[in-house]
Amino acid sequence: MEDNLTVPSKLAHQNRRLKALLKKYKHTHHLQNALIQLSEQASTVPELAQLYPAIHDILQKYVPSKSFYVVLANPDSGILELSYFSDEKDGIAVALKQQNSFSEGATGYVFKQGKTTYFTKQQMQNAADEGLFKALGTPAEHWVGVPVYQSKHIIGVLAAQSYDTKQGYSAQQIQLLEVMSLYLATAIERVKKRELLEAEVKIRTQALTQSNAALNLEIEQRKRVLQRQQILFKISELATQANNIDDAYLQIHQIIKSITYAENLYIALYDEQSGWISFPYYVDEYKKDTQPRRFAKGYSELVIATKSTQLIDSQRAQQLIHSGVIERTAPTAKHQMATSWLGAPLKTSQGVIGLIVCQAYNDQHVFTQDDCELITFVSHQIATVLQTKLANQALKKSLQELEFRVDEKTKALRQANLHLQMQIDERKKIEQQLYHDAHHDSLTGLPNRSLFLTQLEKALQHYQRFVDQHFAVLFIDLDKFKNINDQLGHQAGDQFLIRIGELLSECIREHDLLARLGGDEFVILLTHLTQPQQAEDVASRIIKLMEKPLILKGTALQSGASIGITYSKQGYKNTDEIIRDADAAMYYAKNAGKNRYELFHPLLTQSLTQQHSNAQHNLEQLAMSLRRADIITLDEDNQAEVLLEAFGEHPVLGHASFEILKKFASNKEQHFKVELQLLQQAYTHASNANLHSALFPCSALLLEQGKFHLVSELLAKLNVKKQLCLLFDEQEIRYASATQLENLAKLSALGYSIGLNNFAKDRCELNLLTELHFDYLLLSSTFSKRVLQQDSVGLQLQGVLTITSISNTKVIAKGPSILNFRALLDKHGLAYFVGRQHALLDTESGAQPSHQSQQN
Repeated sequence: MEDNLTVPSKLAHQNRRLKALLKKYKHTHHLQNALIQLSEQASTVPELAQLYPAIHDILQKYVPSKSFYVVLANPDSGILELSYFSDEKDGIAVALKQQNSFSEGATGYVFKQGKTTYFTKQQMQNAADEGLFKALGTPAEHWVGVPVYQSKHIIGVLAAQSYDTKQGYSAQQIQLLEVMSLYLATAIERVKKRELLEAEVKIRTQALTQSNAALNLEIEQRKRVLQRQQILFKISELATQANNIDDAYLQIHQIIKSITYAENLYIALYDEQSGWISFPYYVDEYKKDTQPRRFAKGYSELVIATKSTQLIDSQRAQQLIHSGVIERTAPTAKHQMATSWLGAPLKTSQGVIGLIVCQAYNDQHVFTQDDCELITFVSHQIATVLQTKLANQALKKSLQELEFRVDEKTKALRQANLHLQMQIDERKKIEQQLYHDAHHDSLTGLPNRSLFLTQLEKALQHYQRFVDQHFAVLFIDLDKFKNINDQLGHQAGDQFLIRIGELLSECIREHDLLARLGGDEFVILLTHLTQPQQAEDVASRIIKLMEKPLILKGTALQSGASIGITYSKQGYKNTDEIIRDADAAMYYAKNAGKNRYELFHPLLTQSLTQQHSNAQHNLEQLAMSLRRADIITLDEDNQAEVLLEAFGEHPVLGHASFEILKKFASNKEQHFKVELQLLQQAYTHASNANLHSALFPCSALLLEQGKFHLVSELLAKLNVKKQLCLLFDEQEIRYASATQLENLAKLSALGYSIGLNNFAKDRCELNLLTELHFDYLLLSSTFSKRVLQQDSVGLQLQGVLTITSISNTKVIAKGPSILNFRALLDKHGLAYFVGRQHALLDTESGAQPSHQSQQN
């Protein structure tokens, strides 16, 4: 009996258990289904505004949620803002009015507590009375709020409420809301990212679209510009390639065809004075040509009158006819009336000279505004070409008429003109001869004093405006010319002067001026100079040239030249001062021994007695001393090498170098004697100062036959090898005789140190460096400066350094003792420089007192 009772109870228990399991499975199924739907919506919904209604629809299937809203915290301000709201009583308006008060109500309470809260109507009222939050909106019978979390941070609240007392929320329903809230944050984030991605894609697509549109527009503009350029090139070629005006019309038609419809085209020309329009070029499918007509009221006249391009279709044509602007002089068949007409004026600086027209019949083509702009552009260029061609045509016709008239007149005037021309030619010859005789020397044919002074005045005025463009005047007086006249006669003297004029002309440039002042006096004007050395070079060439005997009628004539040089300066106000100073320098050179040149010095104008003047010119009477300049590196390290140069005190020139003073030697023997004394003084200083090497400038006179053995004896006596280097001037070695060069080679073979001084002063000749071995090479200051100014000179320097490095020759640069100057030369490969020059003490130099000082 008991067993019978136990079986139903077990069955009832199992039934209850199965119902519970079924309910749990159903709940799980609902939960899983809801999550799947939520995931699908999050993957497919494009924006948040559509996500919330989708979530609401899902909840309504499993939870009483007709009234449902979502509140999210603003990430910037932290204020709770309504994201979605649906209420069966309050609607959307209540929520919008209370959007800033969610933090004060039950929603804010859940947000602060951070946990799910379920209230009945009474429970919510009690909580509000306790001050936990404010009661907002219509009271609901059941209200549940679930916090929405994202990465353990609460970001909002999901709330559902019911106004039905019987429709509450079970634990499973609340659990479903909680699970939905967990996935809601993820879904919101996914949709937000999709929104941002789509927005960014949209922005980029829009930007690319705009960029593409701009690029297409630029391409079209460039195509248009290129097309117009090509058209311009073709039109510009018409001016040279078209054989005649008719050929130009034909080529214009071909150009217009390449840019628009131009099967029917004509070019009309308008003569404003006569009021006629002509049609020199006319191509039309209905009309062969058109005769000229007076200015009337047609399409062509409208273009000329308005001076603007006209685009006329059938509709506008009727409007123009009805308004009276256009008048038809004769009826025209309908099929021969243009359905689209485009005309552009041919405008030039002289006004409208005509027009160019394209027209289409029977709607074969409709001209557009682009065609209008293009033909307007082309018409301006065509107008210029046509005006040129028409002008040339008119000119050609006028020339032909003129040639005919001239030919007729020429026949009548030819005889008269021939006789008149003979008279004119004769008068011109006379005038030219008179002008030439007035400005040229009758004997030599050279410019005379008058022409020279005129050119000198121009040179002075030019120099006063451009002070960096110097000039110089060389006053030349021939030595021993009186002897030639006395011995051979005046006729031979004249021939001698003529030959001298020819020789002097070979010493100057084309733009320089050589003139004869009279007698045996010549004068040269050198222009476009940069330094006085250039004038001295010309004077040196003249003196060397005059040293050679001149053969005249079998007789060798030996002369010379005393030259005075004055260089341009700011103090000169007139030409008389220049001639005066050049003449003074010339007389000083003549008194100093002749066959030499002198630069003007202000002291030269002081008057001296003849006896005192002769005493001044005695080289042995001048007190001599040595000045020393150390050979240094860029860092001013002393190399135990010095450059010794001789100086003397001249009563007129003052403290001057031996290079200048040696000109005052009465003869070569005196010069040679003084130079040997200076050579001995240089060795004495080098020995006393224990120098590695002393570089002493010498003249080529020491190498001459008859004097070289004396030099060799002195060097052997002094036991000089490498301690004293004999520096010879490059220009003197360049023009040295074979004997002098042979003796120079002997010095090197005997082991004596030799060097080249003032290398590349006027030009750079590398053959000297290869023919002879030199221990030292001193670059001239002129060459050093040009290295920094001209790239070609820099290349020459590299050649010099290459050769000297092979021959182990030490290269030393002369120039200003300025650190910047030496630094710039150092960059070109120069390592040694001549330092500042300073005087030696008498005990250092070993200088002997002069003969004059011994007498005193």
